[in-house]
Amino acid sequence: MLDALDKDLLKAVADLEDIPKGAYNIRKNGKLLTRATTANIDIESNADGTGIVVTIAPGTKDESVHIPVILSQAGLYDVVYNNFIIGDGADVTIVAGCGIHCGTASPEGHAGIHEFRVGKGAKVKYVEKHYATGAGSGRRTLNPTTKVFLAEGAQAEMELTQIGGVDEANRVNEATLEANSLLMIMERVLTEKEQSAVSKNEIRLAGDNSRANMISRSVIKGNSNQNFYATIEALAKCFGHIECDAIIMDNGTNETIPSLKAKHSDAELTHEASIGKIASDQLMKLMSLGLSYDDAVNRIIQGFLK
Repeated sequence: MLDALDKDLLKAVADLEDIPKGAYNIRKNGKLLTRATTANIDIESNADGTGIVVTIAPGTKDESVHIPVILSQAGLYDVVYNNFIIGDGADVTIVAGCGIHCGTASPEGHAGIHEFRVGKGAKVKYVEKHYATGAGSGRRTLNPTTKVFLAEGAQAEMELTQIGGVDEANRVNEATLEANSLLMIMERVLTEKEQSAVSKNEIRLAGDNSRANMISRSVIKGNSNQNFYATIEALAKCFGHIECDAIIMDNGTNETIPSLKAKHSDAELTHEASIGKIASDQLMKLMSLGLSYDDAVNRIIQGFLK
């Protein structure tokens, strides 16, 4: 069912060696490849066939669902609309991601719009990786959108990673938090050559004692460009923090704009931002241990992105 190329892409974006256990939905070249459900996790195609609805029963614990997308069809731009309904008190992991293999001069791309509705007291960990490879010269585009709605006492941890090969990315994250809810986002993006990536983030703290922490790590190599924009809007007694750090190499460029909007007198909002090059003392220390210059740079970059 899966050829060698499929398996390589699934390994890169979802850490899968083959078809996973439990619930899963694997999409290939714009079509459903294979699907499985469990007693607590249901997956159905949406009404117009443009995506899926994943429903997780209240109280579900220690289960996961994999929903990777793989593309290798020249000229295809695949768009999916996925909805996740996480029942009250559930605690689950969702593993997504998209892998593109480009072997021609024709462009290939994917836009995944994911909407999460996390019930009262529920917890979800969402892991999303984007990766592109192949010897073709076609432009590779990945445009992910996540929309998160956290009910009272809900928690969401999101790991969003672009690990290489993507020529163009427009990344959008939106979230609304009700009382006593918690959102943690870690975004990691690597660009090189002539690639570009834009990350736009809007977090709305609507409930008392809601909390949000967004961390961004960017590495910009070659002639690539990355722009990062993040806004936290506070409408209640709450806490929000934005931390964005970028390493620029070669002729890379970056614009980073964190924004804090306090619309309640008891809101606590903070941000940190830094843009710079790899410190020479770090390079010297690693090279003194026997690493080459390139190996030392790679070690520092990998540590920074982790």
